[in-house]
Amino acid sequence: MSVRDQRLAYVPLDTSAVAAGADEVAAALCANGVAVVRNGSRGMAWAEPLVELIAGGARLAFRNVTAADVPGVLTAGADHAKCLGEVAAIDYLERQTRFVFERCGEDAPLSLAKNTVLGRCLRRQPLELIAEVEQAGLRGRGGAGFPAHIKWRTVYETPGGAAGQAGPGREKAGEGEKYLVCNADEGDSGTFADRLLLEGDPYRLIEGMTIAALATDATRGYIYLRSEYPVAADICEAALDGARAAGLLGKDILGSGRAFDIELFIGAGAYICGEETSLLESLEGKRGEIRVKPPVPAISGLFGCPTLVHNVISFASVPAIMQRGGAWYADLGVDRSTGTMPFQLAGNVKYGGLVEAPFGITIDELVNGFGGGTRSGRPIRAVQIGGPLGAYLHPDEFDTPLAYEALTALGAGVGHGGIVVFDDSVDLAQQARYAFEFCAVESCGKCTPCRLGAVRGKEEMDAVLRARAAGAATEDRLRLVEDLCEVMEAASLCQMGGMTPIPVRSALQRFPQDFGRD
Repeated sequence: MSVRDQRLAYVPLDTSAVAAGADEVAAALCANGVAVVRNGSRGMAWAEPLVELIAGGARLAFRNVTAADVPGVLTAGADHAKCLGEVAAIDYLERQTRFVFERCGEDAPLSLAKNTVLGRCLRRQPLELIAEVEQAGLRGRGGAGFPAHIKWRTVYETPGGAAGQAGPGREKAGEGEKYLVCNADEGDSGTFADRLLLEGDPYRLIEGMTIAALATDATRGYIYLRSEYPVAADICEAALDGARAAGLLGKDILGSGRAFDIELFIGAGAYICGEETSLLESLEGKRGEIRVKPPVPAISGLFGCPTLVHNVISFASVPAIMQRGGAWYADLGVDRSTGTMPFQLAGNVKYGGLVEAPFGITIDELVNGFGGGTRSGRPIRAVQIGGPLGAYLHPDEFDTPLAYEALTALGAGVGHGGIVVFDDSVDLAQQARYAFEFCAVESCGKCTPCRLGAVRGKEEMDAVLRARAAGAATEDRLRLVEDLCEVMEAASLCQMGGMTPIPVRSALQRFPQDFGRD
């Protein structure tokens, strides 16, 4: 079927697609008389640029299109070698359960959703909204997995901050001020879900934050976005302007008399600012370093005011819960790991990208089922789940369901849902050294166990690697490494130092031969 007669195509403006040549493809389509809509990405990084053409009422998808491919694609249509068929029937997407990312890729990111649940939420009381989140069992998607409703209820029940405190914006905080802060400082290796949503469907986040504001009586919100996401920043700023113009933000939301607005704040470029209290310090214009808790941010957060801090996916999960109900959401997933999670496949994997699925899907289903194994074609030796401070797992453990409880039992964690795949050429001793090096570079320096422990750990791992190369014994050095891990875990003020031992210990336990152990 030729699609030359059609005049509409969708080409992602997502950062990954643009890096793969999407801008050149869009220009080539325009040169051939085709109208182009720049949509968000569907998360199929392995297929970018993924071009979608309207033909005969169908929406056909074409993978890895180049500018040179465009004339052939328009002529051959569904018969072209790069055609994946109708978008809705693509196996990679069809097998997913998409609620957070259901609109991503469907249209331009600044197209306002026609059916939102915000109007319905405006007619509900705060405690009703909090009860819905509690029934859903929503847990923070940033890594800790803390029950969201506890944070919401704490902010709601805590009196607001005093008048006259200076906020991050030009105005001063009013009497009874409460804040919402979205942590979009996505810095873990192998993670890109926040960026995909902000570049593809920013209104999902805005709606989720606004509903949370209604539930907690917050009137001001901030999106703390990492500085390395300039495209997301531009789209997010434009979306905030669009939301205000549509009455979804401002002093009188949809004529309800309720006030809430959101400001975009570009981060300072430090990994540690992904930790919620360091983020708050940065928002206040200070050096990004952790605060001692208690008090928790829900009681005394931004400028001493009650502050609800969630990451992008946590807030973006809220509209689906309010649309379909907490009981419906709780039926997804397993045990206390309810709902869906956008898992991100990266590293040495054939089909890298985003897969939104209910908790309980196994590592094997993701890495081999969706990911197709390694890109190199060599056997998988390990996966790291949860970012640079996550555990390394062995293929023997790939039947483990991806859920908070199941991974905790292995000494691992879900984190932000990033899964990095390694083939059998990986050296896990080098990876353990990298964990210490990463911590040494990114530590805020406030506490000694993290600040000095990471440096000493890197030095000890260098000594282990030298001994291994010389065929000498490594055991004494490894005992020092293990002792150091114990101190960092027990005495660090935050999870930066406290979690650095996780990748080190998991590598030592599961791959001892890489460290010179029998």
